[in-house]
Amino acid sequence: MVDEQVAGARPGDDHGRPETPAQRSDRNWVELLQELRVMQTGVQILTGFLLTLPFQPRFADLTDYQRTLYLVLVVLAASTTGLAVGPVSMHRALFRRHLKRELVTAADRMTRAALVLLALVVAGTTSLVFDVVVGHDAGLVVGASVIVVLAVLWLVVPVAVRRRG
Repeated sequence: MVDEQVAGARPGDDHGRPETPAQRSDRNWVELLQELRVMQTGVQILTGFLLTLPFQPRFADLTDYQRTLYLVLVVLAASTTGLAVGPVSMHRALFRRHLKRELVTAADRMTRAALVLLALVVAGTTSLVFDVVVGHDAGLVVGASVIVVLAVLWLVVPVAVRRRG
């Protein structure tokens, strides 16, 4: 019996795994869920932190800029949460409809978008904290630095590893 050709693969190129497209979709779904579990924990902690800030006594001392940044970060954190949980909701809606490959593709896109928003929330939250504690200029420098570090870790390093492989 000949295995079905994996979508996007060249003939004879099984990437070390003799899988059918359905098996590959199943494996990709499980791997994506593992990644989402890691990301969701961080997103939930960061969102929870942001949601508690207005109830702190010092919140009333924030400048207009800091309040605006805070509100933008809350919206970004909520959006990140939605994108990170979206694949699970989609799985529920598509369960037993034989659309696993489509599910994996859509969930991958949601997860990538969630990572972009997560980078913005992490950098923005760091910027807000430094702005409040040290000053506006320090907040801008640290926020920009965090974006650069995350871009290197999440974009540049994987591209370099892919090229070596």
